[in-house]
Formats: sequence, structure tokens, C-alpha cells
Amino acid sequence: MAGAKQKETTFIWEGKDRSGKVIKGEMRASGEAVLRNHLRRQGINVTKIKKQRLRTGRRITEQDVTMFTRQLATMLKSGVPLLTAFDIVAKGHSNASMTKLLMEIKSDIETGSSMTQAFRKHPLYFDALYCNLLQAGEQAGILDTLLARLATYKEKILSVKKKIKSAMFYPTAVIVAAFVITAVIMIFVIPAFKDLFSSFGADLPAPTLLVIALSDMFVDYWWLIFGGIFGGIWLFMNALKRSEALQIAWDRFLLKLPILGQIVKNATIARWARTLSTMFAAGVPLVDSLESVGGASGNYIYRIATKKIQTEVATGTSLTLAMQNANVFPNMVLQMTSIGEESGSLDSMLSKVADYYEEEVDNAVDALSSLMEPIIMVVLGVLIGGLVIAMYLPIFKMGEAVG
Repeated sequence: MAGAKQKETTFIWEGKDRSGKVIKGEMRASGEAVLRNHLRRQGINVTKIKKQRLRTGRRITEQDVTMFTRQLATMLKSGVPLLTAFDIVAKGHSNASMTKLLMEIKSDIETGSSMTQAFRKHPLYFDALYCNLLQAGEQAGILDTLLARLATYKEKILSVKKKIKSAMFYPTAVIVAAFVITAVIMIFVIPAFKDLFSSFGADLPAPTLLVIALSDMFVDYWWLIFGGIFGGIWLFMNALKRSEALQIAWDRFLLKLPILGQIVKNATIARWARTLSTMFAAGVPLVDSLESVGGASGNYIYRIATKKIQTEVATGTSLTLAMQNANVFPNMVLQMTSIGEESGSLDSMLSKVADYYEEEVDNAVDALSSLMEPIIMVVLGVLIGGLVIAMYLPIFKMGEAVG
């Protein structure tokens, strides 16, 4: 199709400048001829060109984006030109997929796009919040400062997410470990005892009969049990991604869980406050800031509440009153927000709220980790011990009869 953008390839080239000095480089171009013409205009006599061998890269993670943001901010603060900084970060990155992404963004900037426009082409990795802060930095001429603030924000958010995953890991580990051990005993160990007991010719105790019946069910229908569990989890996760109603119900359920619910709530409030503080400090208007805050909170209940707050603030209601009407924020958050509004230091107060709730998450996760260790021991002990006792009861009875 005429006028369509040709697919670009990354080439590694070698040549000599006007003084005869040998120089090397890497550049994206639609073909070797285009690359030669481009370098010739720069006074470079090309002697060697070869296509860069494609490396297979892993999936780009939030950690990759956060690390890139911090590196770019540091380089710009040190006075390194933007395109040079992109080149250094891209080539030094361990993830080939991230390198490819950064080189594409660099190529767009080289061809005249603004940095914000180049980043907006990749919404999967750079969301509206990220791009809005970049735009504010470009417009105000403080891109290095905004990138540093954005890197700090993403580092803190990432830290909170890791804490939540850590809190979820222990109960999940207990359930998985208990199920696997029970399945192994039911499928391989109990049948051996069943063969032994069949030669006794006596009635078996009720607990033993129950365990043998469960073992028979595991042996006959293990494929259905495992398939049902893993298939159910897979179906639930897919439905959760596609159904907004299910996501709302799930997020509401998480907030009501004992112990874990409070950790999830504190983490959500911390992300909410940190996002709004970062956006507001960057000079983004409050109503526009709230557009990104709900999604960044990571919880549908708070996303819905934020939309309601945004609507009320847009019609002239104070932020504190709008948050109070949403009925999802603790009194301490409302008081700090009120002080921030009255003193004109809303970003600072919200940052303090985020710090407080992030520390609460840290403490709660540490306490939960200490609590879960003995719980794991007790649960596995009762489960495995119960099975062992049920299977040895006939042997004990036989010993008593012999005695």
C-alpha cells in the first residue's frame, strides 16, 4: 500500500569518518541503501553493514519498565543527551524484548515525534499515568525531575505489590502442600495398607474405612480431581479478566477477608495516595489526576469510588468531602487530605499517607509471615497425622487382641 511505513530492521555498521577514523554503530532503517544514504549525508564512508541477529527476549515486566525509568532519569540528570541515554540503556538491558522496545521509541523520537507521543504508542507498557507525567515534564522543561519522581513512584508501588504477593504466598503454599501430600498418600500409600488389611478378616474401624474409601476415589478419579481443580482455577482466572462484575465481586471479597483483607486495603490506599500525590506534584490538575488514580489503585471498588470523587470534584466539591462521600477511606486519610487542602500542601500530605500505609503493609506482612509458619506446621501435622493414625488403628487393635 502506497505511503505505508516500511518495516525497519536494526543494522550494525562500520565505516570511516572524514578524518579517516574507523567508527562503528547501530541503526534502524528500512534497508541497507537507506542506511548508506543516511550515513553518507553525515560524512561517513560505510565499509561494512550486517543485520543484527535477533535475540529472543522474555516478556517485558513492570520491573523492566521501572529500572529503565530510573536509569533514564539518572542519565538525564547527569547531562547525557536524550537519544544517547536511550541508546546506552537499550544496549545495556538484559532483556532483548525491552531493548527492541526502547530502540523503537528512540527511532520515533529521531523522526520527529515528541517523547510523549513515542511512549503513547506502547500503552501495554506505559499507561496513561506514565505518559501524562512525561508530558508534564516535557512541557515544563523538567523531564529529568519528573522521570526521577516517576521512577520513585513505580519503585514504591512495585514494593507494595511484592509485599501483597508475599502475603498471599503463605496461605497458598499451605493449601498446595497439603493437597499434594494428601494426594500422594491417597494414591500410593493407602492402597498398600488396604491390601494388608484385606488379609485380617476382621471389621476395620470407621476412620480407616473412611480413609480407604477416599483413597479409592482418588485412585479411580485422580484425573477428574486434578483436572477439575486446575481447570476451575484456569476458568476463574479467565472469567476474572473478562467480566467486570466478577472483578468487582472478587475485589470486594478480598477486602472483607480476615487479616489479608486489611493488608489488601492498606496497600490499595497506599497506591491511591501515592499516585495522586505524584500526579498533583507534577502539576497535573486534580480532576485530570483522578482519571489515572482509580486504575492505579488496583482495586475495582476504589476505581468506582474514584470516578464518583472525580465527578464531585469537577462540580466544585472539595476533595476531602468527595472522599468522605465515597465511604471507602479511613478517618486518618480524610483528616490528612483536609489538612493538605487547607494548607496548600496536598501532595506532601498524600505522600505521608502513602508512607504510613506502606509501612503498615510491611509490618502486617512480617507479622503474617511469622504467624503462618506455625499454622503450616499445625495444618500439615493434623492432616498427615490423622491419615497415619486412621491407617494404624487396625494394627493397634490387632496388637491388643494378640496381647
